Amino acid sequence: MADESEILTEAIVNGMLELKAKDIVILDMRTVGSSITDFFVICTGESNTQVDAIANSIRKEVQKIVGEPPHHEEGFSNSEWILLDYVNVVAHIFQPDHRKYYNLEKLWADAEIKQIAA
Repeated sequence: MADESEILTEAIVNGMLELKAKDIVILDMRTVGSSITDFFVICTGESNTQVDAIANSIRKEVQKIVGEPPHHEEGFSNSEWILLDYVNVVAHIFQPDHRKYYNLEKLWADAEIKQIAA
């Protein structure tokens, strides 16, 4: 049986897939000793418009499935990297250059990484 964080993660992935996000990965932060969240869900959008639309799709899907708005969100002013913080799960929607620059997968290489096939 899935716990709350896993259900939330699935809803975020569904919101990403709905708008054709690319390179979706889930980082299981529970395997990292000092993490403050259970999962990072990371994806790429090709433009400001797509990044913004993916973030809104995630908000709608999570609201529908879990009934929660994000605890915190940032990045909507330029839509190059939008972060939606649901406390136990954090969604990161990047444009390609920003994803490559910040490289969260390498930064958190100790986390178990799961690739999502689109």
